[in-house]
Amino acid sequence: MPRRIMFVQLKTGYDTDRGPSWIGWVDFSKTWQTAYFQGRTLRRAEGMSSANFYDIDTDEEFWISGPKRDQSDTRYGPFNAVIEDDAADAYAAFRRGAPLPGRENG
Repeated sequence: MPRRIMFVQLKTGYDTDRGPSWIGWVDFSKTWQTAYFQGRTLRRAEGMSSANFYDIDTDEEFWISGPKRDQSDTRYGPFNAVIEDDAADAYAAFRRGAPLPGRENG
C-alpha cells in the first residue's frame, strides 16, 4: 500500500480554506482511489466544489494533496496545518530540500 506524507484539510462545515488541516502520513489503496488517514476511510470523488475525497462513514469532504515547501497549501488562507508527530522529521527534511519519502523519483 503506497504511503505518502500529505496535506489534508477538512472542508465540510468551514468557509474556504478555514477548516482544520494536517501534514501527516496517508496510506492509499493500489488504485489511489481510497485514502486512509487518522482512522478514516476516504474515497476519491469528482465533482465536489472544493474537495477531492469524502469520508465514507460521515460524508465529510476533504482536500488531500502533496505538501508544498513554502507552506502555501491552502488557496486563500494562512498555513495552519498541524504537523503530526510521526511525520515531523520527514516533513522538516522536505522543507529543507529533501524529496518526500516515496517521491524520490518524482
